[in-house]
Amino acid sequence: MADSTLKQIAKELSLSVSTVSRAINGKSVVNADTKKRVLELAEKYSYTPNEVARSLQKCSTETVAVVLPDISENFFGTIVKEIDSAVSKEGYMLLLADTHERADKENKYLDMLYKRQVDALVLATVDIDGASSARFRNGGKPVIFIDNVPKAENIDAITIDNKKASFMAVEYLKSQGHKNIATIIGSKEETTGAERLEGYRDALKKLCLSENEDLIAFGDYKRESGYIAMKKLLENRENAPFSAVFVTSEKMTYGALDAIKEASLSVPEDISLIGFDVHERYKGGHKIASIRQPEEEIGKLVGKQLLSKLKNQNADGEHILLEPLLYKGDTVKAV
Repeated sequence: MADSTLKQIAKELSLSVSTVSRAINGKSVVNADTKKRVLELAEKYSYTPNEVARSLQKCSTETVAVVLPDISENFFGTIVKEIDSAVSKEGYMLLLADTHERADKENKYLDMLYKRQVDALVLATVDIDGASSARFRNGGKPVIFIDNVPKAENIDAITIDNKKASFMAVEYLKSQGHKNIATIIGSKEETTGAERLEGYRDALKKLCLSENEDLIAFGDYKRESGYIAMKKLLENRENAPFSAVFVTSEKMTYGALDAIKEASLSVPEDISLIGFDVHERYKGGHKIASIRQPEEEIGKLVGKQLLSKLKNQNADGEHILLEPLLYKGDTVKAV
């Protein structure tokens, strides 16, 4: 239908099909009056160029896929906005997918995106081995990892120093007099969880604080898991006392606060708390102390690195580590 429409326009205007095509696609100089007549008739026939055919000719679909575990998190939203701002200026369009922290959904989306021949991929993976994205990397497609980084060689990634992030949280709590510090960690199967746990343990050791395995609880980054983990810590508080807790994700932070409130306890009067990637107040009240990632900087760097890799796909991989930030809020009390 598209080719026949193109021919019809050419016939009605007594032009060659190639001239009509050039006028519509704007790829070369065409007389202004001729271009005006072509575009007016193309609009009449509701004609648009065949983008699939054009992309095959150029060996590019001009699309960048961004695959995330939870697009509702503020952290990811800011990053996506900055990536789009960078790549759209160069004519690329973003495709966004949400895996809900599930490896099977990640594999499904990556299979679909590979078949659609996206030009590049930004991935916050839940696959620790990196197998799900291997075909992109082996096929010369730029892949940039954010948040979680798989165990693979020569990869591109932009993350914060997660070990340092945990150290900063524990160090701040100690500076306020807290000695027994609990933590709620995400999945140990992902680098964010494993590294933040390692940073927590390293901080306890270097700051001469005692480590108690009963003060470590695990979740899956979702609000419900933060709630359940906090309930377990509170139920065992008599045997494993603590005055402060460090929660290592945004949604788990809100879940932990729900559990504290349900137990008729107050923050920071009864329990001091530091969250992760939290920007909003808790139910209109407390300004939550939080470790924060420089989301805007991450997004801008990802966009810049994507465009660089698209121009030079044989460049070596680079893992850029950024500094975490500490926002003190009002949920930590000196004791």
